[in-house]
Amino acid sequence: MAMSLGSGRGTRGRGSRRTPMAEINVTPFVDVMLVLLIIFMVTAPMLTAGVPVDLPESRATAIDSESQAVTISIDETGNVFIDDTPVEIGGFAQALEGIPRSDDGPDITLRADRGLDYGRVMAVMGELNRAGLNRISLVTQSSSVEP
Repeated sequence: MAMSLGSGRGTRGRGSRRTPMAEINVTPFVDVMLVLLIIFMVTAPMLTAGVPVDLPESRATAIDSESQAVTISIDETGNVFIDDTPVEIGGFAQALEGIPRSDDGPDITLRADRGLDYGRVMAVMGELNRAGLNRISLVTQSSSVEP
């Protein structure tokens, strides 16, 4: 009875030594990152404006947006929203009291539908003035056509 003990390489066979793999396959990682990038690129423009408003066009230059800005939107039916939260009819003055203020007050960005009556927009601006919120920016779409 003859028995071969081999050279201590185990049961893998002669000369087949496995070395640990030192490389990481990054292809699945890149695929997932590209899919996430596409998702964020598609959804990011939808996150900027919560209330759908048909803005008027203007050739005015853009201003820097600040972190303290509060957005007030007026839709085509005249309903008022403060940062995507609807305001009850007649409750706009009370809702403005709940806005936190600092030394300069918060900057107000006013988004109003182009089909609204001018008096409705002025009524909202009058309430803002009465509440002491005088730093108001009107939001428009950019246009290259002169009036």
